[in-house]
Amino acid sequence: MAVSTVRLRATCAFGLESIVANELRALGYENLLVDRGKVDFSGPLNALCRANMWLRCADRVLLIVGEFEARTFDELFDQTTALPWAEWLPEDAEFPVDGKSVKSQLSSVPACQGVAKKAVVEAMGRTYGRAKFEETGARYRIQVALLKDKVTLTLDTSGEGLHRRGYRDVSAPAPLRETLAAAMIYLSHWHPDFVLADPTCGSGTIPIEAALMGRNIAPGTMRSFDALKWPAVPRKSWTEALEEADDLAKPQQALNIIGSDISAEAIEMSRHHASRAGFAEGEINFKVRPLAQFWHPDQYGYVVCNPPYGERLGDLKTAETLYRQMGEVFPKMRNWSFVILTPHEEFERLFRGRATHRRKMYNGAMKCWLYQYFGPKPPGKR
Repeated sequence: MAVSTVRLRATCAFGLESIVANELRALGYENLLVDRGKVDFSGPLNALCRANMWLRCADRVLLIVGEFEARTFDELFDQTTALPWAEWLPEDAEFPVDGKSVKSQLSSVPACQGVAKKAVVEAMGRTYGRAKFEETGARYRIQVALLKDKVTLTLDTSGEGLHRRGYRDVSAPAPLRETLAAAMIYLSHWHPDFVLADPTCGSGTIPIEAALMGRNIAPGTMRSFDALKWPAVPRKSWTEALEEADDLAKPQQALNIIGSDISAEAIEMSRHHASRAGFAEGEINFKVRPLAQFWHPDQYGYVVCNPPYGERLGDLKTAETLYRQMGEVFPKMRNWSFVILTPHEEFERLFRGRATHRRKMYNGAMKCWLYQYFGPKPPGKR
């Protein structure tokens, strides 16, 4: 029986929930349930495809197969077995089981994974009439998550995390996740009619994400997803999601995006990644330039940057010197707005200016602060 409506969960880094919720509303999904690190929503089957294609700040899109309470392994087994696994998993499905348990009586994650795996095999055996499965087909990663004795069983539709857009193939020290870069740009209130600059651009993630946003290019168009291979999700749904993305893109939108860095190697890497993302040479202006020389003549503009932390790159004193330089250079552009991500809690003192807003965020496992310094609203900005 074909599935017509699905319950989905967009997971995200702590601090990005409201942004992901706004992205989902922009896609037309309402009645959202926003919680720490996740946003639940429902929709037709193609919502699974559209969310994977368009969400810039989410980590993954999970399909919720079932939720129930369980305090014993028997309860976990019986209720997992009762779920409609055969609606999603074909006979040759590969279905590894991950798990996590927080404040639950069933605290052994390996044991929960094992029970869930046996229960899914039991459920599929009833449909396909066999006791063993070779698991040679498409991947259906199952997660059994327990929170205060409530069990949620999901299928990972994304595969690789959504931060893997497909354009970054050269590793750099302490990389900024694409999802977090996109969130920083959202929170800057930048509009593509104005200049955006990253004077510590590293491998180019922030300028490239800004270019994708400026031209309304869906971030999922350059990659694959696990659910692309699922028979239960018609190929037509993916084709329509991709066609929608093509129709809504604005390839002629002029861009005024600058990425600079003191490292020539970093700038070469940035240009390589921009090319892989589909931007011709010069559409994003990358240049070798120390931060002390940063300047732009436009009256209004936006700086969005993730400077070296000290804890992960170089020496802490070097990073603090860079923060002091920012405090000297940035205020010279009086009407500009500045958004700076760093784990340094004394950044405002080093910068010599109190931020308009300070927001806690996570770059991977590292707790950071997003310091937002807003200039006046540019005239005519939408």
